[in-house]
Amino acid sequence: MSVADEIRSYLSKEAGAKVSAKGQGGEAELVIAEQKSFLSKKRVEYSAKFKVDDDDRAVRFFEMLKESGAGMSGGDALDVGGGWGFSKETYKTSLGGRDGSLEAQGSLLGKKYAFTFDYGRIRTAVQAIAQRNGYRFDYQVTPKGL
Repeated sequence: MSVADEIRSYLSKEAGAKVSAKGQGGEAELVIAEQKSFLSKKRVEYSAKFKVDDDDRAVRFFEMLKESGAGMSGGDALDVGGGWGFSKETYKTSLGGRDGSLEAQGSLLGKKYAFTFDYGRIRTAVQAIAQRNGYRFDYQVTPKGL
């Protein structure tokens, strides 16, 4: 199994992401949280891209956390929208990427929702796969070239 296949397998089976292959690379998308109500929809997604360079023995990796929403919200002017409460993100940045977690709690139509996602966990696992196979792990701050 090639390094690219091993990374795609991890992202698909263990991380639970939807993975698409592109030669010696790939893309992964994972919906972390999604809320739908009568007139609004909110979603938090994690996405990653990677490319394996066999000649240079390197794995180049990029990741992103995206929050999107559409529709109308109800409630008062201080309401975040659609009944959703608050979210908190803690992280530190470095050349190796962001480390931390995203936590959110709220209510929608009387129901309570909460989730926590540690986005450094996936990057760390991909880095371990690369290093176990003798490849260098290069984190990129943009997806250029992937």
